Amino acid sequence: MPYAIGSKVVYPSHGVAQLVGREKRKIDGTTVTYLVLSVPQRGWGTRGDLKVSVPEDRADEVGIREAVSAEDAADVLEVLAVRDVRVPANWSRRFKNHQEKLKSGDVFACAEVVRNLAIRLRNAKLSTAEQSMYANARYLLTSELAVSWDVDQEEAEARIDKALGV
Repeated sequence: MPYAIGSKVVYPSHGVAQLVGREKRKIDGTTVTYLVLSVPQRGWGTRGDLKVSVPEDRADEVGIREAVSAEDAADVLEVLAVRDVRVPANWSRRFKNHQEKLKSGDVFACAEVVRNLAIRLRNAKLSTAEQSMYANARYLLTSELAVSWDVDQEEAEARIDKALGV
């Protein structure tokens, strides 16, 4: 799908990114067009945005997509509101299951991870790895829903917390 320069897209492992340009590069005698994405960095000690280049003809394969619609974002809140959830009791199975969901790039799968870990956090302490996964999943979800609703991160987070019953 052709994206306009300046548009915001979702990059599965990084969250929302802005398309800042296109570059043509010669690879083995073939000219390849790359999408140049600017991904906001988060966390301690980070400065500036991360620049990511993805071959335009592989953007779908990599999982780059538009943010979900506002209507789909409302459905995401419904996923977050579900309380009766079964997750594997075995830590390694649960962690692997959640990792696979996050790698998929699907916003509904990401919402399931956020919900499952939020429920677990209410009932028990999360391991360090799960705490990190929870923070990352929340960031990915919040950044996408903020774009979908055209609100800031804080407003998106407040809506997520309300759906989670936090």
